[in-house]
Amino acid sequence: MFDYELIHKDGLTSARRGRFTTHHGAIELPTFMPVGTRGTVKGVEIDPLLATGTQVILGNTYHLMTRPGEDIVRDLGGLHEFSGWPGPMLTDSGGFQLFSLAKLTRITEQGAVFRSHVDGRLMELSPERSVEIQEALGSDIAMVLDHVVALPNERTVLEDAMERTIRWARRCQEAHKRQDQTQFAIVQGGLEYDLRRRCAEELAAMDFRGYAIGGLSVGEEPCQMYDCLDATVPHLPDNKPRYLMGVGRPEDLLEGIKRGVDMFDCVMPSRNGRNAMAFTDFGPVRLRNACHERDRRPLEPDCPCPACRRSRGYLHHLFQTNEMLGPILLTIHNITYYQRLMARARHAIEQDSFLEFYTERMNHWQAGNEP
Repeated sequence: MFDYELIHKDGLTSARRGRFTTHHGAIELPTFMPVGTRGTVKGVEIDPLLATGTQVILGNTYHLMTRPGEDIVRDLGGLHEFSGWPGPMLTDSGGFQLFSLAKLTRITEQGAVFRSHVDGRLMELSPERSVEIQEALGSDIAMVLDHVVALPNERTVLEDAMERTIRWARRCQEAHKRQDQTQFAIVQGGLEYDLRRRCAEELAAMDFRGYAIGGLSVGEEPCQMYDCLDATVPHLPDNKPRYLMGVGRPEDLLEGIKRGVDMFDCVMPSRNGRNAMAFTDFGPVRLRNACHERDRRPLEPDCPCPACRRSRGYLHHLFQTNEMLGPILLTIHNITYYQRLMARARHAIEQDSFLEFYTERMNHWQAGNEP
């Protein structure tokens, strides 16, 4: 059931047009996955989310195990029935949240012992426990538990975390039981190219259904991330999906696609939308700025989203008066923008014109001048 099909490869870059089939439908690649951390993309109901062009959403093991608990999600029919989302779903393993959120985390070979950021209770997350939780949640794609560390960092710390990530990946693979769920492994290694290459090669030998590149966008410069992708992606299997975790800006998505990445997720379109920033073809628009007060224009004239059926002046008004509709509309617009960008990238790859599309987009974003 879990099959990857390479439909076309761009003639001038490493960009790939593919398709990954799951029990809840096929995912056209490359794709962007909105983050529904706690079982919902904040402020957006299912039908408007489907209308954005979203194919797959992401949920998070750490947050769902703390509230409401994976047993409650399981007893209410699993994450699809619980949330109402009909399409494919991916769950993160909780590794990044152990790094970024949990208090007093202690990492051992067995797993992580930490205090919940919600109520301070002592909890444990091992590779086997992460698999157990994700199988109870019932996502289509489950991520293995990895060891994430901050960047920059000492090589000894990066190598230790990378080697533990490999060992944990094997334990996750051995613990996996659910046949209607598949696992993706995660490549770690910081900004050390040889560590990334070694991790990618050892995980590839384990024959997972897909491979993620983790531990980036945690403090390094964008150019460092791109160089790291250059050193990593060629060592991942051609016949499996490649997923860059937690990234990012529209520019980062196209840089990743250019290098052969297929899947992305990030809170940026929803979080920035809640904070009055809209993504457009000519760069970000900050709708709290007074210059929009009497602006009759839509955010983008060719965008089909409900926000673009209103004026910028109206959207400005919603944020100035703290109306909840403002964050909802801008979240929908931003996710629509990301999905339209992915659809255009897929078309460009099919036409062997991705480099032209990439160059045109980068030039517009850098110029930042609207017509």
